[in-house]
Amino acid sequence: MLAKVRAGGTGYDIVVPSDYTVKIMVEQGMLAETHPNQMPNFKNVKPEFITVYWDNGRNYTVPWQTGTTAFTVNTAKYKGDIDTYAILFDPPAELKGRINMLDDEMSVIHAAERYLGVPRCGGDPANLKKVNDLLVSAKQNWRTFSYDTQVKITSGDVDVTQDWNGDARRIRLQLPTAKYAYPKEGIEGWMDNVAVLKDAPNMENAKIFQNFLMDPENAALISAFASYNNGIMGSDKYLPADFSTSPEILPPAGSPTPEFVPPCSKDVVEIYNKIWTNLRK
Repeated sequence: MLAKVRAGGTGYDIVVPSDYTVKIMVEQGMLAETHPNQMPNFKNVKPEFITVYWDNGRNYTVPWQTGTTAFTVNTAKYKGDIDTYAILFDPPAELKGRINMLDDEMSVIHAAERYLGVPRCGGDPANLKKVNDLLVSAKQNWRTFSYDTQVKITSGDVDVTQDWNGDARRIRLQLPTAKYAYPKEGIEGWMDNVAVLKDAPNMENAKIFQNFLMDPENAALISAFASYNNGIMGSDKYLPADFSTSPEILPPAGSPTPEFVPPCSKDVVEIYNKIWTNLRK
């Protein structure tokens, strides 16, 4: 999406970038300042999603979906503690060769950083070497890199898959022994947001759509379809009865607070790219 917009792609009104991509698009002047914070339905946005690093005060975007990234384990195949990234990076014997990782550079590298206890987006060469070495070592225990997480684990091709909490909920509804992990080392938080491009051909309708999405009943439709939270107060009453209490949606007591990671510096991204290229060769 970023590449299309940068290349001058036209005809789009609405885009749905994740938090760090919003930050990049705002800084590069790609988005229209539509002022959702002045729209009638803005009163429904949860306070914790107003003061956010990617659009502080919400001058450009409205919430679409929010969730976490960790991993799901088929507990019929492994009955030990799953709330640690050791499952991915130093797995027990029964899970070796039975792991799918997301084909996602940032999610994989940030997970490795959490396991090692080093900062996200840190530029320390020693820490980055640790990350590289961990990933190269762990790769021998992985089966695949794929976004097709549901098929991978429900088919029995793997017994562990890195994934997102809503995806994990959909997996559990097909495979009741599947359990989403809340790793003690930390967990990635993210939010997808609806933004309007600065040259949107239907600017006023795009603004109406942003306001429409902040209506609780409409936000609930999105959550019911995709199994992710939405950041809109009052939507729960329109959702399936078991939604808000699902273990993938309601973290257990003591779970880590989701960490929303801003874009890394260009220098760090260049090193990440080298680590990722080496890992995927």
